Amino acid sequence: MTVSPAPSNANTYEEERVSASACPACLAAPSAEQLAKSGDIKGARIMLSLPTAHCAVCITDVERELMKQPGVKSARVNLTLKRASVDAETGVEPAGLIAALDKIGYESHELDAGMLSATEADKRGRDLLMRIGVAGFAMMNIMLLSVAVWSGAQDATRDLFHWVSAAIAIPTIIFSGQPFFASAYYSLRGGRLGMDVPISLAILLALGISLFETMHSGAHAYFEAATMLTFFLLVGRYLDYRTRAVARSAAEELAALEVPRATILRDGVEVVVPVGELVVGDLMRVRPGGRIPADGEVIEGHSESDRSLLTGESLPVQVGPGMVLSAGEVNLTGPLMIRVTAAGKDSSLHRMADLVAMAESAKTKYTSLAERAARAYAPIVHILSFTAFCAWAWVTGGDFRLAVNIAAAVLIITCPCALGLAVPAVVTAASGKLFRKGLLIKDGTALERLAEIDTVVFDKTGTLTMGAPRPQNLSDLSPKALSVAMALAEGSSHPLARALHQAALGQGATAAALEDIREVPGYGVEGHWQGQIVRMGRANWIGAEEGASTATHLKIGDEAPVSIRFVDSLRPGAEEAVAGLVAQGKSVWLVSGDVEAAVADLAARLGITQFRAGALPMEKAQLVADLTHEGHRVLMVGDGLNDTAALAGAHVSVSPASALDAARTASDIVLLGQDLAPIAEAARIAKHARRRIKQNFAISIVYNAVAVPLALMGLATPLMAALAMSASSITVSLNSLRLR
Repeated sequence: MTVSPAPSNANTYEEERVSASACPACLAAPSAEQLAKSGDIKGARIMLSLPTAHCAVCITDVERELMKQPGVKSARVNLTLKRASVDAETGVEPAGLIAALDKIGYESHELDAGMLSATEADKRGRDLLMRIGVAGFAMMNIMLLSVAVWSGAQDATRDLFHWVSAAIAIPTIIFSGQPFFASAYYSLRGGRLGMDVPISLAILLALGISLFETMHSGAHAYFEAATMLTFFLLVGRYLDYRTRAVARSAAEELAALEVPRATILRDGVEVVVPVGELVVGDLMRVRPGGRIPADGEVIEGHSESDRSLLTGESLPVQVGPGMVLSAGEVNLTGPLMIRVTAAGKDSSLHRMADLVAMAESAKTKYTSLAERAARAYAPIVHILSFTAFCAWAWVTGGDFRLAVNIAAAVLIITCPCALGLAVPAVVTAASGKLFRKGLLIKDGTALERLAEIDTVVFDKTGTLTMGAPRPQNLSDLSPKALSVAMALAEGSSHPLARALHQAALGQGATAAALEDIREVPGYGVEGHWQGQIVRMGRANWIGAEEGASTATHLKIGDEAPVSIRFVDSLRPGAEEAVAGLVAQGKSVWLVSGDVEAAVADLAARLGITQFRAGALPMEKAQLVADLTHEGHRVLMVGDGLNDTAALAGAHVSVSPASALDAARTASDIVLLGQDLAPIAEAARIAKHARRRIKQNFAISIVYNAVAVPLALMGLATPLMAALAMSASSITVSLNSLRLR
C-alpha cells in the first residue's frame, strides 16, 4: 500500500520537491560542491580536546590563538563538549596547534572520535562530587575543633587544636582545590589572569596565614575559612557543570545511522565488505528492512524508503530505478540494486553530520552574564588586594604580618563565589522545576535566552501533530468496501495500512476473504475477491484523482475508485501551548512542508494566524533568519533533521522526546512527554528565572559594596571574610531556590 501525495498548486514547487527528495540530507545541508565553492569545507578538519576549558574567556582565548596560526581558516570551540573544531589548509598538523595552545596555558590533544563516550563527562561529574564531599566533611570537622578555640582554649591547648586543624585542612585543600589550582596554573603560564587565579590565591593565602599563625602560637588561624571557601566554590563549579553535562553530540547520533557492512556484487558474486571500503561505482544489494550504507542511484527494483530518521517525516517514499537514495534511509518493501555515488565522508549523511557539528560549535550571540562579568572581575580583585597590602604596610610602618592578613581578607571577601553561583543556582532550581513539568534543560544559558523570546515558530508533523495518521472518512465506505479495504490492509505493513486496519477493527468490521494478496512495492497492495481484482494504493496506480490531502485509494473490479483520507492527530496540549504563548504576547508561526490546505486547516484549529506551507528545510531556516534579522528573538520547536538548521539558527530551540535523536540533542530544551502545554509554562518560568538572576547579581553587588570597604579598612579578619563570603553564597542559593 502506498500513500498518494497531495498535489501542489505550482509545477515548479513539485519539481523542487522531487529533486530534493533525491537527497533528504541535502534538504538541510548544501551539496558538497556548493560547500566547497563557499569555502565552508576546504582542506582539513581537525578536532582537538580541551579538558581545561570552562568559561567564555576560554572560548575567546583558544579561538583567537588558533586563528593566528598559518593555514587556519576557522576555529570554533564547543564548551559543552570541551572540543575545538578547526578548518585548515592541507598540511596543517595538529601538533603545531597543540603547541600553540600550550604556550597560552591550555592543555589540548588531538581528538580520537572512537574513544569518545558519555562516561567521560560522567567521570568529571563524579570527580567534582567526590572533592565536594571531602571538602564538606573536612570543613565540618575543623569547625568543631574551632569551637574549642572560640570557647577560650589557650596556649598549648589552642596550638594543639590548630595543628590538628592543619593536619585536616592541608591535604583536603591540596586534593579538593585541584580544579582551581590547575586552572590558575595554566592561566598564569599563559600570561593571563583568569577567574581561578584570585580564587586560588585566596585559598592559599588563608591556608598560609593560618600555618604561619599556628607556627608562631598565634591566637587566630583560618583553616576553616580555607576549607569553607573550597567547599562553596566547588559547589558552584558543580552546579555550572550540571547545566552543561546533559547534552550529547547530534553529529555522533547521525554517525550511528551508518551500517558497519554492505553487500556488494563482485564478478556476479555477493560479497560483504566494511562500509569504509565502498567506492564510487560499486553495486550494492539492499534487502527489505536493510539500511542504505551509502549514497547511490537505484538501478534495479521497486520499493519504499523510510526517511524518518533523516527528515522526521513518518510516511515512506516510493522508490524505483533512477531514484537517488541517501545513506541512513531504510529500504522497506522490496530488494534494491544500488550503484554507489558517494561513500564515507562524501556521503550526504556525513555532510549532514558536519553541518550539525558546525551548528553545535557555533557561538551564540548570547553570553552568560556571569561570564561577561568575569573579564573585568579578576584584575579588580588583585588590584584591591595589592593596594590594601601596600597601604597597610606603609600606614603601620612595615607591619607586613597585619598587611598580609588584611590583603588576604580582601581577597577572600571579594572571592567570586556568589557571582559564580548567581546563574548556575537559578538554572539548576528552574531546571528541576521544569523537569517535573516534563522539560529537560540541556544548556546553561537556555533559560536566559528563553526569557527573551517574542516569537515562536512551530513545525507541524510530529511537533504540533503526533505523526500518527488515522482514516478520516471510513463511515462513507459501504460495508463491502470497508471489509475489502480491511483485508487488503492486513496484507501490508505500510503506516497507512496499519492505521486503516486498526480503525476498521474499532468499527467492528470483518475482513473479506481475499485470494492471492500481494504487495506491489512502491504502489500498493492487490488481491482477488469474488473473481475481481481489488487494489488499494496510489492514485496513479488505481486510476483515481489525487486530492488535496493525504489519502489512499480503493478500487474493486470495474467500480469507481473510493478515496480514504487520513488526518494526523493533534498533539496533547498543542492548543494550550499556543493559547498560553499568545496570552503572553508572543507572535506564533506555523511552518510545514505539507500542502497549503492541510497547514491552513491546522492553523485555524489552533488559532495561529501566521503560517507557511510547502516549506523546504532551508526555507524554514530562512524564515527563522528573516525574523531574527527583523529584530525578533525566535523560539523554534521542531522534531526532524529537516528542522535542524532552523533549530540551530533560532535564539533558543525545543524538540519533543519523540523527535529524531540528532534534532533532539541539537536543541537547547527537550520536551520529555507528549504534552506541549509545558512550553508556554517554560516561557513564564524563564522570565522568573531571569528576575532571580538579576536579583542574585544585585545581592553580589550590594555585598561587595558593603564588605569590601570594611575589609580594606582592616575591620574584617580572614575568618570574618570567609563567613561573610559564605553568607552571601547562601543568600544567593536561597534566593534561587525560591523558584521551586
